[in-house]
Amino acid sequence: MALRLLHLISVRLVGWLVLLGRSSAAEDVELLVLRHEVAVLRLANLRPRPDWANRALLAALVRRLPGCCADTDW
Repeated sequence: MALRLLHLISVRLVGWLVLLGRSSAAEDVELLVLRHEVAVLRLANLRPRPDWANRALLAALVRRLPGCCADTDW
């Protein structure tokens, strides 16, 4: 247990040291790559299909809305 904790702490510290040494250009490139990945994932899943649990949760949350907000048509 202690060895695992020590490993996790050291990995986190090394990660922080790597972040300190990076240039802003590298950060900009990383942001562009992540934005591109998000755009590709959005195209791959055009319309998500909620399962019964998601629909039940949304229905319960909608019932908690004030009356003026619950009457809107989506």
